[in-house]
Amino acid sequence: RRVHGGSTFWNCRLSMGNEIGAEDRLIFLYENIFRKKSLASIQSALIGLVAFVALGLFFIFGLLGNAEGGWVISFVFISCTVGIVFAMYLACFILAQDTGSSEMKGIAKAIREGAEGFLRVQYGSIVKMAVIVAGGLFVLFFYRQSIPELASVPSVYIAFLTSASFALGSVCSGFAGYIGVWISVRANLRVASAAASGNTDRALKLAFRGGAFSAIISACMCMLGLGFLYCLIFAVFVRSFDLKTTHVPLLLGGYGFGASFVALFMQLGGGIYTKAADVGADMCGKIDCGIPEDDPRNPAVIADLVGDNVGDCAGSMADVFESIAAEIIGTMILGSTLAHEAGLDSLTSSSFVFFPLVIHSLDVFVSSVGIMSVFHRPSDVSSLSSMRRGYVVTVILAVVLFSIFTRLTLYTEQAPNAWWCFLWCGYLGIATSFALLYITQYYTDYHYDPVQSIARAATTGHGTNVIQGVSVGLRSCALPTLVISVVLYLANRIGNNSGLAEGTGTAGLFGTAVATMGMLSTAVFVLSMNNFGPIADNAGGIVEMSPTHENARRITDELDAVGNVTKAATKGYAVGGSALACFLLFRAYLDEISAISGVRLQVIDIAKVEVLIGGMLGVMMVFQFTGWAIAAVGVTAQDVVKEVRRQIRQRPGILEGTELPRYGECTEIVTAAALRQMVNPCVLALGLPVAVGLFFKWVAGEDQPLLAAEVLGGYMMFGSVTALLMAMFLDNSGGAWDNAKKWIESGAFGEGKGSETHKAAVTGDTVGDPFKDTAGPSLHVLITTMSTTILLLCPLFINAKAEPK
Repeated sequence: RRVHGGSTFWNCRLSMGNEIGAEDRLIFLYENIFRKKSLASIQSALIGLVAFVALGLFFIFGLLGNAEGGWVISFVFISCTVGIVFAMYLACFILAQDTGSSEMKGIAKAIREGAEGFLRVQYGSIVKMAVIVAGGLFVLFFYRQSIPELASVPSVYIAFLTSASFALGSVCSGFAGYIGVWISVRANLRVASAAASGNTDRALKLAFRGGAFSAIISACMCMLGLGFLYCLIFAVFVRSFDLKTTHVPLLLGGYGFGASFVALFMQLGGGIYTKAADVGADMCGKIDCGIPEDDPRNPAVIADLVGDNVGDCAGSMADVFESIAAEIIGTMILGSTLAHEAGLDSLTSSSFVFFPLVIHSLDVFVSSVGIMSVFHRPSDVSSLSSMRRGYVVTVILAVVLFSIFTRLTLYTEQAPNAWWCFLWCGYLGIATSFALLYITQYYTDYHYDPVQSIARAATTGHGTNVIQGVSVGLRSCALPTLVISVVLYLANRIGNNSGLAEGTGTAGLFGTAVATMGMLSTAVFVLSMNNFGPIADNAGGIVEMSPTHENARRITDELDAVGNVTKAATKGYAVGGSALACFLLFRAYLDEISAISGVRLQVIDIAKVEVLIGGMLGVMMVFQFTGWAIAAVGVTAQDVVKEVRRQIRQRPGILEGTELPRYGECTEIVTAAALRQMVNPCVLALGLPVAVGLFFKWVAGEDQPLLAAEVLGGYMMFGSVTALLMAMFLDNSGGAWDNAKKWIESGAFGEGKGSETHKAAVTGDTVGDPFKDTAGPSLHVLITTMSTTILLLCPLFINAKAEPK
């Protein structure tokens, strides 16, 4: 009766004449008030957002009219409206589902409170630092050197806009992370309930659509933020100071920096939290006590489940948000440069500038169709087959629409075949996303030899398991690097053959930017696959801690195994996107330096000892950042282990099942430690490039006004390439160790949970946890954060305006 709704249960008790207990009243209140209130709240919030977009459209039509770029911004707002309405449908579908037993609700409530508590504390810390940074940006841009394109704009306006755009990017990035956690801590309960009822299709849909909801909202927030910022710049700068529309991208750097700033703290802090709790829970549960994963007798189990949300959901959402923002801004700057050098008319120039916004607007549509194509069929081998089917649908639609809109936006009579060349660049990007996803799956899925070799190594002990995992991780970097290198070369060659700005190389760089847009044309669907993992993992924990049928755990185990594969695969996708983006941002940096100094800077000479030193410092920073991130997990996990062992030693009834552990104490320990440990790596990532630039500016004096800028160019490229390969190694080795353990748990080699082989595999998985979920994902953010920091602050590192050569 209870699964059919609280009101039916209460009425049944009344008819029997029994007294209504406190537990029964709570069930009734949840089912009939709080659940409906939650549904009404999300409906109200999304309806308000749609109303805001509608008002924005009215404002745009009135403000822009037939102005350059007006139709693009209108198209972006319309696409975001459609996306938000679709997200509203997904949220209503999820929240309307059954929420299971009272035990499930209690566990889910503890997870939700822990996740929301961590975000409150973390956001409080980020806000304080963001206010300081915003003030510093205002002062810097108030006194910065003016560039010719912005000479008509007073410095106080530029300073205010930069600080405001930084704040807007920070707020939007933070909201993207919050919405990811908001839906995941509600979808997990409903997935567990669907699994308990034996409905595989509904469990799959709930987990995947929960991830899709946050992915769509994140993409829409990114584009709405940029669209709103463009309208503000148009109203104040274009109309009042005769600023050209093609120069608008030069004023968007603050937005990208704000998004990267918040994403770095959220990804690193959430990663430390999730893996410190996971490592502590595994070491004490699986190794010390021999109890299953997510066993309610483990005092760290709730902290572990909370970590899945604040690390894999909040951190990943902010990560992808800032990646999309940085890549859009970098491509817009390149489009502006290409249009200027090719001598295109103003209308065509605007189309080149706003091309990335159009492509990401299409992403919302094509991914929404693909999301609705994900459902379980009796013929599907696993849930992964359903997702592959949806991804194929998404890619086919993306190819068709990418072709149409490339022709509409990039056609020019000056070079009639240019759009065709750029279209092939986009096709290369789409093919790259396919290749990176499947290469990563090969190295991290236990159906293939690399992971199986790690499992075989576990049969001979802990050391051989770790050695083999490191070997697989290192080897897994080769194929993705070759793919990215080939795509960069081909896209650059094809772009240079477009007939635009011949001899400058800018068309080739724009070709690589279009390839990046092609790769990201399915970003919402891929992010949905990433978010699916932690929701399925949480549902498995809720089922494990609740008295449910064994079949429920079988369903959630299968979803969890698929989630591990999709999370690993999407990390490979994210690394590829970051690799292409860092190249775009590097060229945007050179263009910015050229504009400020008056000297066209096309080449960074690494034969200069100062530039080489800058490159070495960039490499050193990546290694130091990675070491601190991994050490942060280890130190925090030690505190968790001590607390769990203390509770088990002082309260023997915990393992006997007669006493409940004090879950909150582990959660408090991890929250405080994660926020404390994330400070040093973040300060290093944000502060070292500034320190290097200022030092070499002082060393160079006025005789070499661009030396510091060149040094930071070397710092950016050396550091980005190192971070790229390091992230591949960390992501793939950690994912391979995890799935090798799961393959052994499924009965490989006749072994299973509790065997010596399994214990060796758990050791490898424990080593890999901070690799794949803390240091690796944080490096994705570091690549773009480092670039956007240097790009935004580059005026600070030029001694004086140089004489044009």
